[in-house]
Amino acid sequence: MIILGIDPGSRITGYGLVEQRGNRLLHIDNGAITTRRGDDLALRLKTIHDELCRVIERYAPVALAVEQIFVAKNALSALKLGHARGVALLAGVNAGLPIAEYTALQVKGAVVGYGRASKDQVQQMVRTLMKLPEIAQEDASDALAVAICHAHSHGLSQRLQSAVRPRPHP
Repeated sequence: MIILGIDPGSRITGYGLVEQRGNRLLHIDNGAITTRRGDDLALRLKTIHDELCRVIERYAPVALAVEQIFVAKNALSALKLGHARGVALLAGVNAGLPIAEYTALQVKGAVVGYGRASKDQVQQMVRTLMKLPEIAQEDASDALAVAICHAHSHGLSQRLQSAVRPRPHP
């Protein structure tokens, strides 16, 4: 199962693809979609959408996981981030992908084992888990962390569902 993780941003949107094979996670690809600072927001959002659609078409993931918005001090930044998230969700929904959303605490907890881990700790653990030769670009590393979180959460959810299935009466 290939999972596409997204770390949305209006300037840089990170993406990471992870394949889950049983209990193993394999790195497929990661990168960052960078928009031009001087472009109008609508044009930057179109760029993000178009590039995410290309990634989805190329790798055919079966799920999309996105980091939820944190409360930002700057309302305008939070609004732009919300637009970028919306574009990522739209690309996934239009491709027929199930969407999962995770808080930063959930992502850090799934990757590092501690919800208040530093960015450096998350990046190091992503590098280790994915057996990367070096730390991925910051936004791409965050996106890989979101995909890893989904793989762990999805696997746990599947195990819990099978554990609570009603047993037939004798």
